[in-house]
Amino acid sequence: MHISYNWLKQFIKLDITSEETSEILTDLGLEVEGITQYESLKGGLRGVVVGHVLSCTKHPNADKLNVTKVDLGTGEPVQIVCGAPNVAAGQKVPVATIGTELFDAEGNAFQIKKGKIRGEESFGMICSEVELGLGTDGSGILVLDEKWAPGTPAATLFNITTDEVFEIGLTPNRSDAMSHWGVARDLRASLLQNSKEDTQHKELITPSVSKFKVERRTLKIDVVVDDYKKAPRYCGVTISGVEVKASPDWLQDRLKAIGIAPKNNIVDVTNYVLHDLGQPLHAFDAAKIKGGKVFVKTVDAGTKFVTLDGVERTLHQDDLMICDENGPMCIAGVFGGSKSAVSENTSTIFLESAYFNPVTVRKAAKRHGLNTDSSFRFERGVDPAITEYALKHAALLIQQVAGGEITSDIIDLYPKKVEEHSVFLNFNNITRLLGEEISKETIKKILVSLDIKVHNMSDIGIGITVPAYRADVTREIDVIEEILRVYGFNNITFSSKLNATIANSSRTEDHRVTNIVAQQLVAQGFHEIMNNSLTTPAYTELSENIKSNFQVDILNPLSYDLSVMRQSLLFGGLESIAYNVNRKRGDLKFFEFGKTYHKMLNNYEEYKRLSVFATGNITKASWNSVQKPITFFEFKGYINGILARLGFAKVTTQPVESDVFSEGIAYYVGKEAIVEFGILKKHVTKHFDIKQEVCYAEFNWDNVLKVVSAKIKLTEINKFPSVKRDYALLIDEAVTFEEIYNIVKQVDKAIIKDVTLFDVYQGDKIEEGKKSYAISIHMEDTSKTLTDSQVDKIMSKIQYQLENNVNAQIR
Repeated sequence: MHISYNWLKQFIKLDITSEETSEILTDLGLEVEGITQYESLKGGLRGVVVGHVLSCTKHPNADKLNVTKVDLGTGEPVQIVCGAPNVAAGQKVPVATIGTELFDAEGNAFQIKKGKIRGEESFGMICSEVELGLGTDGSGILVLDEKWAPGTPAATLFNITTDEVFEIGLTPNRSDAMSHWGVARDLRASLLQNSKEDTQHKELITPSVSKFKVERRTLKIDVVVDDYKKAPRYCGVTISGVEVKASPDWLQDRLKAIGIAPKNNIVDVTNYVLHDLGQPLHAFDAAKIKGGKVFVKTVDAGTKFVTLDGVERTLHQDDLMICDENGPMCIAGVFGGSKSAVSENTSTIFLESAYFNPVTVRKAAKRHGLNTDSSFRFERGVDPAITEYALKHAALLIQQVAGGEITSDIIDLYPKKVEEHSVFLNFNNITRLLGEEISKETIKKILVSLDIKVHNMSDIGIGITVPAYRADVTREIDVIEEILRVYGFNNITFSSKLNATIANSSRTEDHRVTNIVAQQLVAQGFHEIMNNSLTTPAYTELSENIKSNFQVDILNPLSYDLSVMRQSLLFGGLESIAYNVNRKRGDLKFFEFGKTYHKMLNNYEEYKRLSVFATGNITKASWNSVQKPITFFEFKGYINGILARLGFAKVTTQPVESDVFSEGIAYYVGKEAIVEFGILKKHVTKHFDIKQEVCYAEFNWDNVLKVVSAKIKLTEINKFPSVKRDYALLIDEAVTFEEIYNIVKQVDKAIIKDVTLFDVYQGDKIEEGKKSYAISIHMEDTSKTLTDSQVDKIMSKIQYQLENNVNAQIR
């Protein structure tokens, strides 16, 4: 939000600098993120002074140039070569001195330097109005009035407006500060609290509306409000005989300073009052209101409406509209329509000032993708008490800049007044929360400075009424925050002793186990990501497992792409991968702990998940190695590592039948599904424009916590030697290594410590439908050294079991 320093000083007399003002505003919670300079004319004519042409002679080496002697008020005339046809001795002219920066039509700067033109030295430039940016006439130099003395800064002749503009990072709760009046209110409160001088000059100077009067009652526009919940207050008045034209300079400068482009005097006044008082207004061409009647109501869903930007929009049945007999004229509080807009041919207007329900305006603005200065304020809540006052202020300004006369009484439909908030403030609670006792008089002074009414005061506390425009101050704690804000965080004293409270409760098992796994993944080169829980319903088309009837819809979504809660962590992770791949970072390993959300029959459920992603190369290219892309088996190693760290010694596997995985496995502990992982199908990754293979795993973290045992088990190193034997097996293609592993382990669980697969072969050297597995069997005994006879006996049993269970042939 932009706040003009000059504009602010219309509400409160300030004898402090803009930097000091910004510090006060920041301390008040209105953080000033920067101060920019505004000039109604770029460059502000700095370095341009009045010059008196003492002599003018023809250039000896150029027919179209003149050599002049010019008095710049410095005591010593300077020589300037000038090519303007109208330059003459005796003139008062604007002169850009050496070092001055002027700006062309595109805003590009060029600097005036000492030069030599056709052999004659020139110490400046006599300027035309085009070169100064003051007009469009470039046929000759600008000749000034004789009264100006040489050396007078040109800026004083042309009333160049300069200003300093605060960029305030306004938080959503501070709807009261969405105007220059609102900021001035806060500033006054702080100055009153910290000033030891006479406080009379700290009073707010509000615009007077005492001159408002109805000249003639010749144009009455009736108003009918169908739903006062959506429009609690609606005011309007007609003004006839206006002349629509460009606004005066002062009004244009006010708007330009805060970044608003002037349009015409009527629209500019509505924008001015919006930023002046915080009350949005809208001007309709009264001649275009069919039937002479305004209806504030909703219309049928599907109704077409063309807004001021020329876009045809399809209305929702809950959109509050300003209508005439022929249909909609304006989306209430959001955006006007093209048919009823003020134009250069407008002579009568109907001026609207209203208080619309914030939720109604917000939903309409989001539905149509509109974010206007008006909706910004209505969504957060404007002051319902100033609706009529702002209307009168705007009407008087319109008469000032566009002429005309008030031709109707003010219509003010306000059947149920928006109530102010009553709060009882306990002094002990203030002391307890602030950590310091503030005097009762100081508290009362702060409350009064914030326009909070004090009704009664006792030793225990104080009864107050908070104005309706402070929609965020409804509880005792809110009022205490206001007191602290104005009193000053920096004014709270701290003891030299530092106290700390250590909670006795231990961290939850979930937190502990989550940290264990996260630390392991980070140590293996993974990066943790955090994605939005809101996502697009379009992702339900990518998998049959994601059901649209199970999705949790957002009632007031920011956009279609953020309109439902996620049912899986997969798609958010793929968005992160796509973002990085598009920026030439293709070797990625991510993990995310998060929740998924599901709508069941009569309730909603959420589940915690851990997602793990890996894509690209597992090793980088080097002089002594080549890049190696990650495969399913490397990825499986990461998953097995997590299970091992969690203490899952006994897991069962099942193949995953999913339209997401091209090949995948599910791990179970007992009956609990722990994780599904595999390589994603190309139709899933293609949706995100990811052309490389992506490995993905999703842990059911709720099930993990049911069966986890993350304790580290330690065993003594065996002092007896181990034995290793290898087998080459010819088996059917359908036989898995897991079957081989289980058969071998069952032969002697105490002696056989591990079975590994170190080679797989399928090709023309073995019969079709067969494959060759080379396995290594690791054996050891913790009580004695194994003998050859013991090992041979075990190996014979292994061979027998493999031949009889999977029809294996020893090669």
